[in-house]
Amino acid sequence: MSKFVIGSAVKEIRFHLSQAAESSTALRSFITSSYPTLSKANPELPILIREASFAKPTVFVRFEKGQEVKKSLEGLDKTQIETEIKNLLGF
Repeated sequence: MSKFVIGSAVKEIRFHLSQAAESSTALRSFITSSYPTLSKANPELPILIREASFAKPTVFVRFEKGQEVKKSLEGLDKTQIETEIKNLLGF
């Protein structure tokens, strides 16, 4: 994911995935390659990674005033995941 600064309306990004399930492979790859860039560009933004057995790959984005958006990433490849996250964040 290219370097970008996420707006102040976004309060938290949370990823849920399985440690070993094949359905989470693309999300694990996305996190491995993009987390360092995201966290450096947005040092004040909590970016949480939650692993649990049998968890489906999902991203949650929490905005101002407690609004939260959930998006399933199941069946997507790494490029599609990046596109979905950019859409959620308004890029």
